[in-house]
Amino acid sequence: MGPGSVLALRGGLAAGKTTLVKGIALGMGIREEVTSPSYTIISEYSGRLPLYHMDAYRLDGDEDFAALGADEYLCGRGVSVVEWSERVEASIPAGAAIVSLETRADGSRSIRVQGTALEEALS
Repeated sequence: MGPGSVLALRGGLAAGKTTLVKGIALGMGIREEVTSPSYTIISEYSGRLPLYHMDAYRLDGDEDFAALGADEYLCGRGVSVVEWSERVEASIPAGAAIVSLETRADGSRSIRVQGTALEEALS
């Protein structure tokens, strides 16, 4: 992942979205505690690259997201991760990695990744 990378996370409550972001942050050299930005909406962390952690759960859609200036982050010099991205789908740039997390009946998780940017990074 490089500057301008966008990961759009999808999944229900307790699917593991914030836990995934914590792992991404560690991989980026961020030692600061990563927490859910449900109330702050956007959290910024400094590491190898800036990490912009956004949570669209409390937003009423793309207009709210745009009003926050989110497009400046999405096209910025860091990596943007958007939890509840399905709530602001029109704001997510083409080529973003879509990461869908699902909790199974046995408590395990499944993860599905779509999007050319991340697929290229993983190959």
